Amino acid sequence: MNPLFVGAIVLGYFILLIGISWLTSRNAKATDFYTASRESKWYLVAFGMIGASLSGVTFISVPGEVANSNFYYFQVVLGYLVGYFVIAKVLLPLYYRLNLVSIYTYLEQRFGFWSYKSGAFFFLISRIIGASFRLFLVAGVLQIAFFDAYDLPFWISVLTTIILIWLYTFKGGIKTIVWTDTLQTAFMLVAVVVSILFIKNELSWTWTELTSSLFQDSRSTIFNWEWQSGTNFFKQFLSGAFIAIVMTGLDQDMMQKNLTCKNIGEAQKNVFWFCVILVIVNFLFLSLGVLLYQYAEIGGIAMPDRSDNLFPMLAVNNFSTIGTITFLLGITAAAYSSADSALTALTTSFCVDFLGFKKENYEERKKLRVGVHFGFSIILFFVILIFQAINDQSVINSIFIAAGYTYGPLLGLFAFGIFTKWDVKDGFVPLVSVLSPLLSYIINLNSEALLGGYKFGFEILILNGLIMFLGLLIIRRN
Repeated sequence: MNPLFVGAIVLGYFILLIGISWLTSRNAKATDFYTASRESKWYLVAFGMIGASLSGVTFISVPGEVANSNFYYFQVVLGYLVGYFVIAKVLLPLYYRLNLVSIYTYLEQRFGFWSYKSGAFFFLISRIIGASFRLFLVAGVLQIAFFDAYDLPFWISVLTTIILIWLYTFKGGIKTIVWTDTLQTAFMLVAVVVSILFIKNELSWTWTELTSSLFQDSRSTIFNWEWQSGTNFFKQFLSGAFIAIVMTGLDQDMMQKNLTCKNIGEAQKNVFWFCVILVIVNFLFLSLGVLLYQYAEIGGIAMPDRSDNLFPMLAVNNFSTIGTITFLLGITAAAYSSADSALTALTTSFCVDFLGFKKENYEERKKLRVGVHFGFSIILFFVILIFQAINDQSVINSIFIAAGYTYGPLLGLFAFGIFTKWDVKDGFVPLVSVLSPLLSYIINLNSEALLGGYKFGFEILILNGLIMFLGLLIIRRN
């Protein structure tokens, strides 16, 4: 596809986002950046959170992965339902009762200063790594589709994407994000649906034939009952529940959106509908994966070396112009819908948790908040360049997976705070927070020798949280 055409599509997309930012930030109050004055409609938050919970990694990797692990990822998605029930019934009532802006201030009220700072610190680290990786992915796609044609270096692609995000989030903050996430989720879903329609029409299938071909394919197998496998149903389902609790319920990025609803009832309604939509959307992504492989096999198209490249390769080289355009919009939306909200959440957490911003001084400290917002943009820029310098996909994946270890201390801290009445020796919490993921990593490396061949998958998060919980038990006050 002509690089100028690609550039025009992406530019037009961002002009639309900046237009939404201008509309939503007019007459914005200082509190709108953090809480949107708690006036967001629950259905907008629910729909927009789909885009924020997914990412460019999901958009590309989930369809490609079905060749390696069938529909087994859907077992994790089913576990999400349990996790979101816990969020709606346990965590949201707590956050609304305490009227929190940053959810980590709960840790200060429950345990003390060092527990509070430890929780906020681990969130910052995990979100910087996660957001940087997502932006690295989309910057790479744009580099190939546009910047390489003009011999422009990768850092210009990264800088351009960072500047665009900063422009449409620096003023309106979470109030803008609620609306842009809604738009970006729509683009993602349109991309998936258009891709499925393209394959159906190209293969001259009826809907009955498409459905039959999909479910007769062995790659659409959902359940794996083999205990030793890392994709065993019970491991995946339980992991999915805890992943939802931690990566949504204990994550400032995701919870900041929920806390923009006007009351607890609206927020709970948002979570319930969000998880229903999320299950449907993930099923669509997995179904698209099987159809992509079938389309390539029937057409005699050579498979790429990496499964992640299947969707981009077919979309750019084999799809119609409309299919290619919607793919580009979908992958851009998938990456930015998670990265832009992460930038806002990072700014909120640092301002509230480390600089001590209070609701009564949001307005007078507005310039400092803009500076922090800009500072995190610079940090993301350099972390992305570090990923690019490593230039080893397996290492980058290892870094991204390692970010999951940072959620273990948060899981342990919140579980101990909510389900026990004990206090802890607050000064020792940072030490326990560091030892917990470290011990989890060591156990994971040696699990086969220590546990009779057992391999940890996503459930390493549960082990991490358990070690943190036990560590807090050891340092509890008598």
